Amino acid sequence: MTDRLFTIDELRQTATLINDLKDKVNDTLHEGEAETVTSLIKTSIKEGKIRRDIFGLNPVLNSLQTALIATDEIGLQRDSVLAILLYHLMLSDVIDEEDIGKRFGKSVETIVNGLAKIQHLYAKNPIIESDDFRNLLLSFAEDMRVILIMIADRVNMMRQIRDTDNLEAQREVAEEASYLYAPLAHKLGLYKLKSELEDLSLKYLEHDAYYHIKDCLQQTKRSRDLYIQQFIEPIERKLKDAGLVFHMKGRTKSIHSIWQKMKKQQCGFNGIYDLFAIRIILDSPLDKEKMQCWQAYSIVTDMYTPNPKRLRDWLSVPKSNGYESLHTTVLGPQNKWVEVQIRTERMDEVAEHGLAAHWRYKGIKSSTGGMDEWLANIRAALEAGDNFQAMDQFQLGLYDSEVFVFSPNGDLFRFPKGATVLDFAYHIHSKLGNSCVGGKVNGKSVTFRYPLHSGDTVEVMTSSTQKPKREWLDVVKSPRARAKIRLALKESQIKNANYVKEMLERRFRNRKIEMEEAVMARLIKKLGFKETTDFYKQVYDEKLDANDVIEKYIELRDSEANQSRNAQSAESYEYISQDNIAAKGKPDDDVLIIGKDLKGLDFSLAKCCNPIYGDPVFGFVTINGGIKIHRENCPNAPEMKKRFGYRIVKAKWSGKGTSKYTITLRVIGNDDIGIVNNITNVISKDERISMRNINIDSYDGLFKGNITVTVDDTGKVDALIKKLTNVKGVKQVTRL
Repeated sequence: MTDRLFTIDELRQTATLINDLKDKVNDTLHEGEAETVTSLIKTSIKEGKIRRDIFGLNPVLNSLQTALIATDEIGLQRDSVLAILLYHLMLSDVIDEEDIGKRFGKSVETIVNGLAKIQHLYAKNPIIESDDFRNLLLSFAEDMRVILIMIADRVNMMRQIRDTDNLEAQREVAEEASYLYAPLAHKLGLYKLKSELEDLSLKYLEHDAYYHIKDCLQQTKRSRDLYIQQFIEPIERKLKDAGLVFHMKGRTKSIHSIWQKMKKQQCGFNGIYDLFAIRIILDSPLDKEKMQCWQAYSIVTDMYTPNPKRLRDWLSVPKSNGYESLHTTVLGPQNKWVEVQIRTERMDEVAEHGLAAHWRYKGIKSSTGGMDEWLANIRAALEAGDNFQAMDQFQLGLYDSEVFVFSPNGDLFRFPKGATVLDFAYHIHSKLGNSCVGGKVNGKSVTFRYPLHSGDTVEVMTSSTQKPKREWLDVVKSPRARAKIRLALKESQIKNANYVKEMLERRFRNRKIEMEEAVMARLIKKLGFKETTDFYKQVYDEKLDANDVIEKYIELRDSEANQSRNAQSAESYEYISQDNIAAKGKPDDDVLIIGKDLKGLDFSLAKCCNPIYGDPVFGFVTINGGIKIHRENCPNAPEMKKRFGYRIVKAKWSGKGTSKYTITLRVIGNDDIGIVNNITNVISKDERISMRNINIDSYDGLFKGNITVTVDDTGKVDALIKKLTNVKGVKQVTRL
């Protein structure tokens, strides 16, 4: 028998399953639909269009088995059953999606389309255990019944692959069931299917552990049942005597749950004492629920000693998911601890089936705030009655605020709705975003403004000439991308400003003009710029011509010079003669004698040449009226004397140098071992000299460095230079 044909046994099973399905959903099918689907199945068999899956399973038979699980375990009806059967027939090219819509209605077509979309997602090889993929799955299924069908399909597949030889594929399917489908079933209140998925996953993934626990449970079943009976009999009598209506049951934990406890507690099977829990379920009027639950609790704890640390009161304050119950652990016969859960029929219904109950209780976390509320609404819709007809109109609305997209490697990323290719580029890397010129979405070239949709595969296209622009802030939607664009713009602005500044300084030098920072700052303000960076940006963007800036600078500088000339000159300063000084007493140390024995004027030392006591100096009258003291060999001295001779004032030091002055020495020498240490030792030995800073760079066997020290006068400087020059390996020492 080839893998494209049915075996005799499969044909017999198919006929039986079709009849079972007809009995369950025939009342909801439209006239002739059962015959049409049966005919299509027969056509697929007759034309040999059956393609077995990687496990060698028959897809038509699988779809019938899945449809039965969907009806029996979940309660899905007409639309879902038809979609399950027709989807596999569509894959076999027996019918297409458009024809499904025409023959069976839009709702069935929507479910089939959702199943096809999710199958396409799997082709991208995503990391299925991530919360983002679970959320993408939910957002991609426009109709929630698609997810329910997938859960039913995975349960069926897990049942059928028990004896397969393809162990690698079996492991992959089991891992997906554990990471993805069991948590989804749990959140939807499908606890029986959830437990089956977990147990079968453990069976395939941890074969030895599964069968060890199963065998242990089988061996201890009789004694466990006897113990449960022994435990509950006296409680039943007391509850009946109290007039309570109830029923009790002992629930053995699932194999998967026991295995998790064994791992958590790091013990063997015999170390797990709470293999089961006793439930007391009261048939109580709504207004007497709490009272009767506490009454039952009192009866139990009167008979068996409770562990006060294990009391859980979810009656007074129900869990946020609506779960209500009283839990306690008591010391039963044979000194064994037994968990007892007390609740009403209503509470038990919610806990077992309703409103996505229990998912927080079992520790399954949600990565998205509104997800659980939405799933709770789904559960409520599932329980709406009339054979789940409410599901026909139920559409997904929660994830309208998010999109989930893939990289070419299958990595999954989440973005706010409206996010673009540029958002994606910046999410991957800042450099990728800064150079983004567009992208390919699902293989199609698009601009970087293209809005992304869930399920898209995105590839970024870049160019080395691309630069971030301010208008990009309006293109992106994610805060992360906006922050990176702002940072890139700021860095670019600083870089451009430095470039413009260097360019202007170079052009000033070419025209033999000294660019004074103070004059340039006043020019920038005069041109109407509040921020210096805005001025440099205008020049960089060529909205301001650099030559015009220089001309305006010269104009402002000369204008200020003329104003200064008219206002004051060196001759206008009042002065105190040496005779007057002698009459008043001894002059202070470090007083400058300026011009015609002038002294006591407001002066400051120029930073461009850092004069100290003993240097030949001169004074320069500034715009503000103060005097700047420059060294005679100041690099700016020739230009100042040439252009502003009328503002030059003679100056010399008076008295003895007692102040401390900061100077910088340039040292060049061989990069020998210990040479820096020898230099610093020379400086430290002189008590009158303090070292403030040292900065040494070395390359090609040489070193160059600047040493900043404080000294009293030029005599100390000359002596220090001489000492440093005598250090072995030092070639040159100069004062800057």
